[in-house]
Amino acid sequence: MHPRSNRRLFGAALLLILALPSAAAETDTDPVDEIIVTADFRERTVNELPASVSVLDAEFIEQSAVQHFEELINVIPNLNWSGDGHRARYFQIRGVGELEQYQGAPNPSIGFLIDDIDFSGIGTVATLFDVESIEVLRGSQGSRYGANALGGLIYVRSADPSPERDGRVQLSAGDDDAISLGLAFGGALDESETMTFRVSAQKYKSNGFRSNSHLGRDDTNGRDESALRIRLRYRPSPTLEANLSVLHSDIDNGYDAFALDNSYTMLSDKPGRDAQRSTGASLRLDWSAMESMTLTSITAIADSDIDFGFDADWGNDDSWAPVTYDYVSINDRGRRTLSQEFRLASNDAGQIFNATTDWLVGLYVQDLNDELLTLNQGDYYDPFYDFADSLDDSFGSDYEAMSTALFGQLESAIGAATRLGVGLRIEHRSTDYVDTTALRAGPSETMWGGELSVSHDHSAALSSFVSLTKGYKAGGFNLGAVPPGRRDYGEEQLWSVETGIKSSLADDALKLNASLFYSRRDDQQVRTSFQLIPGDPASFVFFTDNAAKGRTLGAEAELRWFVSEYWELYANLGLLRADFDEFIAPQGDLGGRDQAHAPRYTLAAGAVYRNARGFFARLDVTARDAFYFDVSHDQKSQAYELLNARIGYERDSWSLQLWARNLLDENYAVRGFYFGNEPPDFPNTLYTRLGDPRQAGVTIEKRFD
Repeated sequence: MHPRSNRRLFGAALLLILALPSAAAETDTDPVDEIIVTADFRERTVNELPASVSVLDAEFIEQSAVQHFEELINVIPNLNWSGDGHRARYFQIRGVGELEQYQGAPNPSIGFLIDDIDFSGIGTVATLFDVESIEVLRGSQGSRYGANALGGLIYVRSADPSPERDGRVQLSAGDDDAISLGLAFGGALDESETMTFRVSAQKYKSNGFRSNSHLGRDDTNGRDESALRIRLRYRPSPTLEANLSVLHSDIDNGYDAFALDNSYTMLSDKPGRDAQRSTGASLRLDWSAMESMTLTSITAIADSDIDFGFDADWGNDDSWAPVTYDYVSINDRGRRTLSQEFRLASNDAGQIFNATTDWLVGLYVQDLNDELLTLNQGDYYDPFYDFADSLDDSFGSDYEAMSTALFGQLESAIGAATRLGVGLRIEHRSTDYVDTTALRAGPSETMWGGELSVSHDHSAALSSFVSLTKGYKAGGFNLGAVPPGRRDYGEEQLWSVETGIKSSLADDALKLNASLFYSRRDDQQVRTSFQLIPGDPASFVFFTDNAAKGRTLGAEAELRWFVSEYWELYANLGLLRADFDEFIAPQGDLGGRDQAHAPRYTLAAGAVYRNARGFFARLDVTARDAFYFDVSHDQKSQAYELLNARIGYERDSWSLQLWARNLLDENYAVRGFYFGNEPPDFPNTLYTRLGDPRQAGVTIEKRFD
């Protein structure tokens, strides 16, 4: 995007935000029901939360006919993902977030939770059948989630139990030999309705949109995804509620996604695997028997086994003849987390400072264990130079981290329409790391973050806010061959200033939320890579350094307009300028360059039609700007636009829909590497992983009471 165009777009967004309070003041509307943000301490409405947040509800998710969270990412402003793996595992919010993790200790920048179970950095499990909502909180969540939410938080909530007996059966089929079957049901377990439940299960399979001409197969990148969720709610009295969530996910996907000619036709002779089997549970207790406060306890546990392997040369014997060139990389990771959170929150009777201020205090403890075993094997022989080399290298590591945090929050009314919010979190992390190279490390540090916000209600239909936040991310250490003095790296800090509006105008027919933000990253952690041995595609070294300062300027807006009884329109826009202020990288000075996976604009717009006879239709367009694939090179993606469509009929308890994703069959890249991988000269070449091509299908659903 041209710099002048950038300035015009930012200027237009600013004028829109400044003009809305006066425009809305002329509209006399009653308060409207809002979506509750459950990831927040007090589960406030979207309009009450002084932050930029996107909430996708069950209706939106079901109408989009999606299988996995990655298929909804383009709808959310300033959210991106790294296609380093079969399914989206690493996310970037406003340019902050990891692109991969092959070695070392987990240290995510984006929090990812499913029903209070922490899957940060391993988001492969995010299938979406029977999901109630997805919440994306943009910007640092320093006081709420600490070091794992430097750039923001993604919270997935499955469908709640209810006293009414109900259920659904869903069958889908489509191109790529895709087929899925889902079943969900729930209700009360006793006549008094003190115990309710919800059970959902789904199985999904497809070929993965790739063909392997060498092996004569079309399923080497195939998808085989299963999920089981169980939720129980127990309300023995008005003052006690217990919620138990259990999740088991078995993702057994192939990984054969990179072609030497950047197409959908693979040549590998040893296709890889990207599998994650996770079992997790959370128990939340809310006890409000005390007159002045409520006690909340959240216990969560997760156990994940992750197998990630690939054909490192992406070819076969015929591809490289007469040269012998054959490499594979296999990674087996096990991650276990156990966390406990206690918090006390004031009730109306417990407010302080002349009953003007709500308060909250809490304690959070998490124990994380991550075990990794990596095996890299390969052979190389060049008959022209009579040169031979072989690789048989294994690596193992064991990492444990104990995090303890104290946090607090105050929400104070300043007059009838203004609120002041203050939050603070102090976190201590101690670690213990050992690997098979005899490296031992145990860094320990204390960090802090928080926020200061002011919110004001201009009318029942319009509020605005301004906030100052500080986020943090723990330091760590590098493995293998790294430059002298760069074995360790320190904590990163992110300061942000944000202002925005939340509105519901024109008698609730028009809803607009918009924000502007500026962020500064001090001691920014930047992960770079380089190839140690030309001709060995498994000899990459990754290391992180604090060499950079970064800054981010941007805007976000979400518009939803109920035009009539039959028509609904929406538009979501993200503008972003995330660049390095100071950074001397191995390839040179990157000061002023955009950061990786940070497109300057993201756009989603759509129209929904539904009539009383049961016919419905939906059209969605998403677009995003080009972005750099990595910090270690200057290769970029291409800007692209995608079109999704859906049409169907719904009556009483059943529905039928025809759908198509990427209707125009656009080619677009979600990940890129730039290195030498083709003998005998190994010229540096850009290799990209393409996103999914066009897919059309049909979904039939039956609901029952």
